[in-house]
Amino acid sequence: MALVSVVMPVYNSAATLGAAIRSVLTQTHSDLELLVTDDKSSDGSMDLLMEFARQDERVLPESAPEQGGAGRARNLAIERARGDYVAFLDSDDLWLPKKLERQTDFAATADAPLTFTSYYKMDADYDGESTDFVPNGRVIRAREHVDYRAMLVQDHIGALTAMYDRTVLGARLMPEMRKRQDYALWLSIMRDGHDARGLPEPLAVYRAHRAGSLSSNKLSLVQYNWALYREHERLSVPRSTRALAGAVWQSLRNSRI
Repeated sequence: MALVSVVMPVYNSAATLGAAIRSVLTQTHSDLELLVTDDKSSDGSMDLLMEFARQDERVLPESAPEQGGAGRARNLAIERARGDYVAFLDSDDLWLPKKLERQTDFAATADAPLTFTSYYKMDADYDGESTDFVPNGRVIRAREHVDYRAMLVQDHIGALTAMYDRTVLGARLMPEMRKRQDYALWLSIMRDGHDARGLPEPLAVYRAHRAGSLSSNKLSLVQYNWALYREHERLSVPRSTRALAGAVWQSLRNSRI
């Protein structure tokens, strides 16, 4: 059984953190380490993490030396990873129980070091556990195959479903950017000549706003996407404009789900 290093950044997430951690610890693929970095929370998140660590040795929390945002928190966890695979889950989302089992089996034959899956959306006030989740019609479908060109037009990979093969790629860190670090990481992997493969089965649950809403947080990502295309990917203004249009269209489409 392959060891999976699960990366989770935490910042003032006490209200949802317990359910997120339990969704990892109840995976049918049990050979995992949960690498959690607390980004100087003030709501008792670290105390909760330490309690989980006392109960299960697979939970490995650390406190960031200084507050640096989600990207840096993830990188601190990635640097500690020992697994064959590195997977990502935020502290307000959930994995369904067979997520890692299905995805590691899929990754073993996918002929790509980066894999992802379909996932469900749930309302922000959902207070259940992953084992209680009732599948709904709000599904973000994974494309079967994504290459660098397709990713420039749209970010097709939900971070809560992404997993990369550390034995092939090494410990790939996220670029030091305020936001969109996950998108930048997928692009950098693909720019190196690797494609990504998608598993159509929904295996995770994303905490979102109600169907039909486009949050101000999503709208604020426009400026970060533009900076990513121009500064990180060094695209021309016309190519950046086309990519940004695709990103906005994707946000509008997904907000209706």
